Amino acid sequence: MIEVENLTKKYGDARGINDVTFTVEKGEVLGFLGPNGAGKTTTMRILTCFMPATSGKAKIAGFDVFEDSLEVRKRIGYLPESVPLYTDMQVPVYLEFVAGLKGVDRRDVKRRVSHVMDDCALNAVSKKYIGELSKGYRQRVGLAQALINDPEVLILDEPTIGLDPRQIIEIRSLIKSLGGRRTVILSTHILPEVSMICQRVVIINEGRLVAVDTPQNLTAQLQRSQQILIRVGGPEKEVLSEVGKINGVSRVSVKENGADNINAYLIELKKDMVDAGKDIPPVIVRKNWSLHEMRPVGMSLEDIFIKLVTEEKIN
Repeated sequence: MIEVENLTKKYGDARGINDVTFTVEKGEVLGFLGPNGAGKTTTMRILTCFMPATSGKAKIAGFDVFEDSLEVRKRIGYLPESVPLYTDMQVPVYLEFVAGLKGVDRRDVKRRVSHVMDDCALNAVSKKYIGELSKGYRQRVGLAQALINDPEVLILDEPTIGLDPRQIIEIRSLIKSLGGRRTVILSTHILPEVSMICQRVVIINEGRLVAVDTPQNLTAQLQRSQQILIRVGGPEKEVLSEVGKINGVSRVSVKENGADNINAYLIELKKDMVDAGKDIPPVIVRKNWSLHEMRPVGMSLEDIFIKLVTEEKIN
């Protein structure tokens, strides 16, 4: 559905993005991650025909964003980070106006406006002017205008910014429900948001692509050793010593101190000895300690992001 190949954008001597390549399948929700200034917004502006690239190719639904921009615009909905809204319009009037700009059939405008106002929970402010709305509600109006033409592709730049916790949950749920029916690119700096919504992740840093994969595959690739969390009732020094002696254990550290000498420990296993975890319970039983919890621990998306971006800077 979306094809990006060797996309480069220069601003004079400065480079916005450099040789960016990725694809997004139909119905997929793709997370677009990167620190401020990484090139996320530049890439989105190129895909939405807002600005041209210096070189490279990009297609949406088979149409070239440079040569067939009108066809591309018919098929996308775009929510920029700063939503351009007409504050002197009432919400449904504004959405009707946007529908006209986007070429929605006049016979279908009322139905589309009603539909997106339901989806974005805007009926409570249907009589208000946009200038009277809170930042959270303005963000909802921005999402509604992106959906008004029932697009095949949604490109969302920080869609939950400015929303309260309840609204964030609602908008995340809405975006997740759009996957399958629409192809979605979601730019965000909130890493848990990607884990909850997106099937794949693109990580960009300083204009260069760092990684494109599922969070699960990124974890598998970057996890140098398996980690296990155990919660044990026993003398801290003895637990550290005895568990550290187990063949295949490379490191043991106290993760959290608890009451009644019941502490949480993080155990790192050597890469080629991930089965060493099975030897932990017998040691605890032999020492007459109590085992309250034992589970594997994977890298979080935040761990992956920091590691990839840090390594990119070092390289």
